[in-house]
Amino acid sequence: MTVAWAGATRVLAVRLDALGDVVMTGPALRALKAARPGRRLTLLTSPAGAAAARLLPGVDEVIVYEAPWVKATPARADADADVGMLARLAAAGFDAAAIFTVYSQSALPAAVLCFLAGVPRRLAHCRENPYHLLTEWIPDPEPAAGIRHEVRRQLDLVAAVGCGVEDERLLLDVPPAAAGRVAALLHDLSLDGAVPWVAVHPGGSAPSRRYPPEHFAEVVRGLAVAGLNVVFTGAADEASLVAAVQRAAGVPTRSLVGRLDLAELAAALARACVLVSNNTGPVHVAAAMGTPVVDLYAQTNPQHTPWSVAHRVLFHDVPCKYCYKSVCPEGHHDCLRRIAPASVVAATLELLQAA
Repeated sequence: MTVAWAGATRVLAVRLDALGDVVMTGPALRALKAARPGRRLTLLTSPAGAAAARLLPGVDEVIVYEAPWVKATPARADADADVGMLARLAAAGFDAAAIFTVYSQSALPAAVLCFLAGVPRRLAHCRENPYHLLTEWIPDPEPAAGIRHEVRRQLDLVAAVGCGVEDERLLLDVPPAAAGRVAALLHDLSLDGAVPWVAVHPGGSAPSRRYPPEHFAEVVRGLAVAGLNVVFTGAADEASLVAAVQRAAGVPTRSLVGRLDLAELAAALARACVLVSNNTGPVHVAAAMGTPVVDLYAQTNPQHTPWSVAHRVLFHDVPCKYCYKSVCPEGHHDCLRRIAPASVVAATLELLQAA
C-alpha cells in the first residue's frame, strides 16, 4: 500500500450509481477494508444502491445521497441537501476517499465534494487533468484502450494505492431473518426441500434492456415443457408486466413479485437453480449468491456481464451496439428482440446440466 493510504483509518468510498453497480463494487470495497486492520469504511451511495450497500461485507456505514450530477436524481430547486451533505462529510473527518465511476462518468463532481469536505487523500479514475482535486489521479484508459469489466475496473482503481483481495467474487451477506422469511414463502409455494425451480425476472429499469414480454412467455412455456418449475421475481410496480407474461405463457407458474426486499431476493436467488433475467440488478445479486445466470444482454454497454459465476450471455449483435441509451434509439430493439426464445431455454438447460 502507498504510504499516504497506509495510515488511513477512516475511508470514504463514493459509488452513487444503481444497485447492480454497487454490488459489482463489492470486491474493491473489501480490498479497501482489508488493507489496514481496524479501518472503518463508509460508503456514500444512492437511494437505489443503499439496500445493496447494507449487504456488502466490509462496509461499516452507509450514507445515502442523491447527487445532482447523477441521472436518477430528481431535479431540485436549491442546493440545501448538497450543502448539508458537505457539512456531514466534513464533520466525519475522513482520512481518504475512493471515488468509483463507470468510464462514461466524470469523477470530478464527487472529487470537488470530497475536497471541500477536507478529505486529504482523493483517488479516482479521471480522463481530464484534475489538478488539485485528486491526490491520486489514475488516468482513465477507457474506452480508447478497451473496456474492462466493471468489477475489474474498480479493483484496478484500489490496486493503484496498494489494496487487493484474494477472493474477487461478488458477495452479499444475507441476514438470517431474511433467509427464514424466504424459506417460509417458498414452503407456501410448495417449493421447499428438493423441488428445483428456475427464477425468471422479466423487468428492468431501462426499456432498452428488456426482452420482449411475448418472448419471455415463450421461454416460460419452454421451461415448463422441459419439466421445470418457474418462479417470477420483480418489484411491485412490475406486477402487471409479470401477469401479462404469465397469461401469455399459459402454463402453471409461481410468483414472488412485490413480496421481497433486496435481502430476501438474494436469499431466494440463492435457492434457485438458475436465474433467467434481463441485464439488470438481480443478475449481479444472483452472481453474488453463486446462482448460475442466463443473461439476456442488451448491447447498450459491454461491461456488466455476470462475474465469477456460471452463466450464458445471450444477445444479437447489432451495428448500433454500445449506445448507452435507456430507450432504443433505432426503435427496433434488435439486440434483444432477435434472441430466439428456444435459445434461452437451451441455455438454461445447459446450465442445469452443468451444475
